[in-house]
Parts: sequence; C-alpha cells; structure tokens
Amino acid sequence: MDKASSTNDNIINAALKLFSEKGYLGATTREISREAGVSEVTLFRHFPAKEKLLEEVIGKYSFLPALKDLLSEVNDVPYRDALTLIAKRMLDFLVMRKDWIRIMQAEVQRSPESKLYGIFHGLMEELFTTLASYFRTMQEKGVLTDFDPAYGARAFHGIFFCYFNMEDLLRRDLYKTADRGKAISEFVTIFANGTER
Repeated sequence: MDKASSTNDNIINAALKLFSEKGYLGATTREISREAGVSEVTLFRHFPAKEKLLEEVIGKYSFLPALKDLLSEVNDVPYRDALTLIAKRMLDFLVMRKDWIRIMQAEVQRSPESKLYGIFHGLMEELFTTLASYFRTMQEKGVLTDFDPAYGARAFHGIFFCYFNMEDLLRRDLYKTADRGKAISEFVTIFANGTER
C-alpha cells in the first residue's frame, strides 16, 4: 500500500511540474511517466485517463483543501481577523502556484470545449461554495448582514485574485511596488465594511 501511495504521489508531483511548465495540453502522459520514474502503463494503472490525473492534481494542489482546513480554524476568530488570514493564505498559495495558474488560465481560455474547462470551473464552484458556507455561518451568528453568501464568496475571491493577477501575473512590481500587507488590510476593511452588521 505504501509503495502504491508513493507511486501515486510521484505521478501527481510529476504532472504538476509538467503541467506548470508545458500546460495540460502540452504535457504528454509519456513525459509525465518519465518524470515520475514509472512506465506509462503504471501511470494509466493509477490514473485511467489524463483528465483523472488533472483532477487529482487540482484536488491536491488547489487552495480548496487548505481553505477547508483554515475555515475550521477561524470559526471563533473575529471576522476581520479571519478574513485577513484567509486572504494571506490564499495569496501565498497563488504566488506559490503562479506558473501553473498562468498556464491553466490560458488553456481554459483557448479550449472552452475541453474537459479542462469543466474541471477548472467545477473546482472554482466548490471553492466558492466552501467560502460561502463560512459567510452563511457568520450570518447565522448575527455577525454579517443579509447578502447572498455565494456572491460574497465570489466578490472576496475576486478582490484578492485581481490583486494577485496585477502584482504577480502581470508583474506590476516592475514599475510600481505595492505593500502586500497594506493591500490585504485595506481590501479586508472594504469588504468587511460592506458585509458586517
């Protein structure tokens, strides 16, 4: 069982590396198996299709598992402090995975009919649903005003993803530096002012 788990992890890590470098469409299963140190037959024994491998990579290396863990940690933390912590962790994750995110975004735009599109948007919906559950819980505790938590989740994610996009993907830092801590503080204040009772 340990060997199978180790092989599985090697394949997933190799896939992440190659998807980050070449994109989902550009990375072949032959290259992934070579990078993982296994045969292509072994790769397909663990993942019967390349799409299943992508789903596993996204499931393991997306922000979603970290967000789920984080939300259980911040249940009793003051609202603005919780938002600040969520924003910091999300930005840390985005920066760590920026090459992969850049390539995945480009491929989703190029191939909206592909399975990648469905996998990507399915993940985003689950992320929004998870974050919305936090806002719903805070509403039930009387901390937040009456707004649609699903739209609140999209708005919160959008604020910080846009900031990440400008600073890290579009390299705004090449002509103007930004104080990340101040940006998080200001954006959290703006968001909280619009949602708190």
